[in-house]
Amino acid sequence: MIDLTINEAGLRHNIETAREKNIIIPTIKQMKDPTLIPEAIKAKLRNVGLWDVNPLNLFRITWKNEPVEKGGLFGSPNYIVLPSELTGVKAKIVMLCGKYFPTGCHKVGASFGCLAPALVTGQFDSTYHKAVWPSTGNYCRGGAFNSKLLGCYSIAILPEGMSRERFDWLKTIASEIIATPGTESNVKEIFDKTHELSVMPECWILNQFEQMGNYMWHYSVTGNALAEAFEEMKAPGDRLAGAAFTSGSAGTMASGDRLKELYPGAKLAVGEALQCPTLLNNGFGSHRIEGIGDKHVPWIHNVKNTDMVIDIDDEDSQKVLRLFNEPVGREYLKSVGVAPEIVDKLGLFGISGIANMLCAIKMAKYYELTEHDVLVSVMTDSADMYGSRVKELQEEDGEYTTLMAAVDFASHILGEKTDNMLELTYLDRKRVHNLKYYTWVEQQGKTSEELNALWYDTENTWDAVKREADKVDELIEAFNEETGLLKNL
Repeated sequence: MIDLTINEAGLRHNIETAREKNIIIPTIKQMKDPTLIPEAIKAKLRNVGLWDVNPLNLFRITWKNEPVEKGGLFGSPNYIVLPSELTGVKAKIVMLCGKYFPTGCHKVGASFGCLAPALVTGQFDSTYHKAVWPSTGNYCRGGAFNSKLLGCYSIAILPEGMSRERFDWLKTIASEIIATPGTESNVKEIFDKTHELSVMPECWILNQFEQMGNYMWHYSVTGNALAEAFEEMKAPGDRLAGAAFTSGSAGTMASGDRLKELYPGAKLAVGEALQCPTLLNNGFGSHRIEGIGDKHVPWIHNVKNTDMVIDIDDEDSQKVLRLFNEPVGREYLKSVGVAPEIVDKLGLFGISGIANMLCAIKMAKYYELTEHDVLVSVMTDSADMYGSRVKELQEEDGEYTTLMAAVDFASHILGEKTDNMLELTYLDRKRVHNLKYYTWVEQQGKTSEELNALWYDTENTWDAVKREADKVDELIEAFNEETGLLKNL
């Protein structure tokens, strides 16, 4: 499922580039367990800032960075446990924090999983190819960052209506930026631009929605980080009841596949915007939950292993964004019993992280979960990406007041209901899976046989991808050995 065929000429060029630019590539298992990172690398990281554009920060593509700007190394996964005073449900909700990745977003891991196999096999030649990163925002950030650190030319593609912060940052990192028409919901426009570039032999398309390296990375790294967070925080009698993630590229859904292996009986839910109910109702539309593409089913979504679809009203995500980031909103939450140490961390939520939290709340209510049940999810990025969105809300609704905070908390968090949800039967899952046909077979060159294999041939599709992390690591280790940089530290 991930082509690991060696291209000797490209590999030789990539090794020369790595030597020239002093690039050492981390393994997937080091991202999963940073204690495996060589001590010489750790010593150098002491002098590298968390968000610095430095090849050493490839080793910080992990959920386990110390949450400091400079000098930190590694520890347990970064997460917070949301109390019932905030969520209104008895179940504990555990959220991994994406802010402490080098780009401030977990997509840097997914993009590494897509580029690294092509680089260490030589199929992608850093002296010839351009890495094309089609995205609704954070994936092309991660792709451009990894390209820069790995000595590759990058082309970032994202909708022109995405937040200003994304474009400002990309201008400092990406080799090229292409803004396509529309906003979050205009995924086809991104695909159309990608198709235009694909006829150019130097353009290497790294489409997160179909790249199994995305699935592989999240299954191996995010899935195990979520399991470690649960094992660390659980009290006697607690059980992992499930996980909920908004769809996006569906890469993070792979971590749910890992959790269901480790905790049989756990449920896995996929979220989407109510304004674009593709999974729930074969629907379409536009929405404001930045970070989740839509109007199609990602090729890498293992739909057969998904138990529930949850739709979130994008108005909820916007109101909660303001509640979490206005001083008046935070003071109100403290006044109703939310612990100050939790309130102080609400800036860790970006818009899609808020949607993930709301999915978990709805899931807890649907299954009537108790105080001994734990649900897990991720904050893919943080409020740092959405300062301009908060300002837009301020301009639209005026000064934020305590009354507005009370209404937003009551209506958009505590008031979440079990509407617009569907517990998937076998036939429901097959219906969602079949929607892949219209994007991937009719438009993107996949075959019906490949589509059917994702449903009927688990051993040679999903299970095969899970095993390929070890093979990729062997190639990375051989690449580093050939450059000689690691052994000469």
